[in-house]
Amino acid sequence: MDFDCNKARGDSSSEDSSCIVTEGTLIWTRPFTHCGKTKHWSSLNTLNNQKCSYGSLSDPRKNVGTSDDKTASMCDSRCFTDLPAALVCEVLACLDPKELGIVSCVSTILHTLATDHQGWKKFYCERWGLPNPPITVNAPLVPGGTPDWKSWKTLFVEREFRSKSFMGRFSVDVLRGHSDDVRTVFLLASANLIFTGGNDSVIRMWDMEEGLLIDKSRPLCCTIRAIAADTKLLVTGGTNAFIHCWRAVEDNSYPFHISGNGTGQNSEFRLWGHEGPVTCLALDSLRIFSGSWDMTVRVWDRSEMKCVQKFMHADWVWTVAPHGNTVASTAGSDAYVWDIRSGELTSIMSNTHVGYAYSLARTHLADVLFTGGEDGAIRLFNISGVSDDEDIKPSATWVPHTGPVHSLAFEYPWLVSTSSDGRVALIDLRKILTPKNSSKQRFRVKNIDPSSIDPPQRMFHGFGCELFSVAIGADRIVCGGEDGAVKVWNFSEALEIEKRAQALRSIRQENRMRRKKAQVEMNANSRSDQFSIAMKRNQLKGDKSVTWHSKRAINDKVKS
Repeated sequence: MDFDCNKARGDSSSEDSSCIVTEGTLIWTRPFTHCGKTKHWSSLNTLNNQKCSYGSLSDPRKNVGTSDDKTASMCDSRCFTDLPAALVCEVLACLDPKELGIVSCVSTILHTLATDHQGWKKFYCERWGLPNPPITVNAPLVPGGTPDWKSWKTLFVEREFRSKSFMGRFSVDVLRGHSDDVRTVFLLASANLIFTGGNDSVIRMWDMEEGLLIDKSRPLCCTIRAIAADTKLLVTGGTNAFIHCWRAVEDNSYPFHISGNGTGQNSEFRLWGHEGPVTCLALDSLRIFSGSWDMTVRVWDRSEMKCVQKFMHADWVWTVAPHGNTVASTAGSDAYVWDIRSGELTSIMSNTHVGYAYSLARTHLADVLFTGGEDGAIRLFNISGVSDDEDIKPSATWVPHTGPVHSLAFEYPWLVSTSSDGRVALIDLRKILTPKNSSKQRFRVKNIDPSSIDPPQRMFHGFGCELFSVAIGADRIVCGGEDGAVKVWNFSEALEIEKRAQALRSIRQENRMRRKKAQVEMNANSRSDQFSIAMKRNQLKGDKSVTWHSKRAINDKVKS
């Protein structure tokens, strides 16, 4: 919205009007008086698909010499908010978050409309999905509501602000307790919990804020290779081919009792069906997804705890990632996308890496996949609008590691990876995942030159050993490796520093505005005092001022 309102109006004065410019729409508004009512609104809207010609739009105030009919039509012009509510929502739906924020600053009415607009919910869910309710809240959310009863705009602004903390200062915590390699980590940010497992066959649950061990399971007699959890269910899988599950328990400070002490028999159970080691797990609100070295991906119904679907592969399955009614998986060096409802294969990416494709991540934005492989590369694939016979090529490639990429995790806009080289890479994807002005598809993958792709913004060194798993969320990056320790990078300090800096900026801005207002009032008072003094002097002089003016006139005539 880099648009000069004054040039569009053909007027150098801009002190008593405001302008909103979006693609296809130009709106003129008058500011509000102190009582909160408008002096006058005049709107010029072009709500069509073509871009408006700014030169053809003139300011109604310039049409002084118009006829009475034209003047009456000008007075009858309606403001933007007089449009039907559905049309106003459609216009606001064409804006991105930055533009919607600018619109909300124009007037109090537009502020209310833009703040309560449901587009904020869409912006939030496209980036981070639906927010999980707090663990302490037992009642379900009101449809369309949010946790803590915050507006969707507030949630979006807070989450966007929080996402910037990963470029700031951090501290490092090390969680020790495992006696062997840590093969998998899972971060449940809504409950402030970290789950870890590995070769010692024990699941450990840690407090994310304090870094303390809360609970641990009994030995499961297998190497734990996968963990997934939400606020209601915790599932783990390993080399014994079963899926070990814990249901959340009520009336407890933490959602799960994984040690089994003092809990009922129904809270802990196992799912059998795979014929080989379980290598990956994922959850959504209705299903459990599991992949195994038996070359299958199984879909389990969470209400009945039964396998309802099975997808066959041609090689060992390394990872799964569900999104909506599709599930993506990697097997061998290929990546697959399956339709859960029909059970059919919708997309396949062959030979994504040289060697195995060990890791996979998906976004909430669009049909975008990230794969990491044995060749140390990370590749981005855009599978939206791809035909069945089309060969899908990577849209972007990074090679930040010198060893196999064992794990990927994504939280907008950050993609984080771990490798056997003992390093963690953090990649910013804002430039690649760009907004698209369409109500049907809000985001697209930008077509960029592979040589212009930015390298990872940050590289963190792990333990000098092989790293197997990584998770990101809630100002934390968590990874586990072969020395049995869990490393946590904590960026909350950067968030606090930025909050303090923002508060100081607000205070300085408020002080500047206060000083400016006081200066304006002082100048107005001084002018009024000068005028009153000049008037008194003129009154004391009496007729002398008239004589002076007349002499001035006579001298001018003589000179001429």
